[in-house]
Amino acid sequence: MTAATAWERRLYLAAHPFAYPLLRGLARRGPVVRVPGVGVVVNDASAAREVLMDGDAFRKDGPGSPGDLWTPVLGPSVLLNMEGEAHRALRRRLAGLFTPGYAEGLCERVLAEPLARIEARLAHGDAVDLADAMRVLAGAVIGEVVGLDAGAGPRAEAAYRDLFEQGERIVSMVSLRTRRLSPEAVGRARAVLGPLGDIAAKAYADGDERTVMGRMRALGLSEDEARGAAGAFFLTGTETVATLLPRLIALLHDSGALGRVAADLTAPADAAPAPGGAPATGGGLLDRAIDEAMRVATPTPVMLRGVRRPAAVGGVRVRPGDRVVIATHNCCRAYGPFDLDRPPPAEPRRLWFGAGPHFCIGYPLAMAEVRAVARTLLAAGPLEITRRSAARGVLIPAYARLDVRVAGRGTERGTP
Repeated sequence: MTAATAWERRLYLAAHPFAYPLLRGLARRGPVVRVPGVGVVVNDASAAREVLMDGDAFRKDGPGSPGDLWTPVLGPSVLLNMEGEAHRALRRRLAGLFTPGYAEGLCERVLAEPLARIEARLAHGDAVDLADAMRVLAGAVIGEVVGLDAGAGPRAEAAYRDLFEQGERIVSMVSLRTRRLSPEAVGRARAVLGPLGDIAAKAYADGDERTVMGRMRALGLSEDEARGAAGAFFLTGTETVATLLPRLIALLHDSGALGRVAADLTAPADAAPAPGGAPATGGGLLDRAIDEAMRVATPTPVMLRGVRRPAAVGGVRVRPGDRVVIATHNCCRAYGPFDLDRPPPAEPRRLWFGAGPHFCIGYPLAMAEVRAVARTLLAAGPLEITRRSAARGVLIPAYARLDVRVAGRGTERGTP
């Protein structure tokens, strides 16, 4: 087992010491397996895609679906728990919200100051805890999305860190086995999201189209729809990105590919792809590394669907009321360990972002954020990990701490 594989396994076991061995054990039972008390578990990427593409038979609303979890918290109309024409209509209105150009501009504007501070610390020889840094950076981006005015400097960092921790508290109430939140958990989640919705509603009322909430108003969304969308973006778009970036850097470090990806960022672009299906030079390797890290880390380890009508999944018959558990992690890990030189397979094709009508609408924003932070870190110089530990009691496996510094600078070493 490589160092990269060993650490990823350690992160999953720290987060889910009992559920993760069960999840991986189910991968050996076949592509689709019915598990009493759990549901119909899908371990195959092609079968998973069939489920995700069929919104008539397999739904995000109703029993066994994500709607069971989030409708009591967010309301009935937030994409996370919608299907059919209502979902398509809302999706059409939101289609222009996070264009790649807008997402890159937002991240460039919001992250410039905190990334400059990280760059300066690394240049000075200091170690930077990427797990903590990403709480601030992810909080800054989602704060911009919902309309939070946090000011600047240390005060802003404290506000962004607090915002991230609030979202973490909500998400940590969910485990891989959770079907519904208790009334107490729903109350706690609403207590966090209520003030956030008020902030979003104010930005919506201001109508400034430079803001995400203002753009929602211009796109024809109601205030309630904008509030619900803000809550959904907060819950789904903060922790996934914040946990992925440290894992990306650790995977590159542990596989010996950090320097290679950093060098590629400054190499002249080639007209043709490199041999073996690898991307052309000139920065293309970073996107390949991000995709490969997301495949291995699988920031959405499980997806849920409820069955509306009789159907079949990989030869297994399902009936109304069944719960389908897409083991996204198993689907993605079936293609092997982290390897930048493996030609991209036909599957899983970014399955961790969903597929079809529910493909993540925030994908351009997530990619822009990860690219911006990774480019800053890779440009700082050859990085080394000086200390790390795995987070416990979290839904998405993560590093509780990941200290990096520029190799050869600084005087103290931690424990890798």
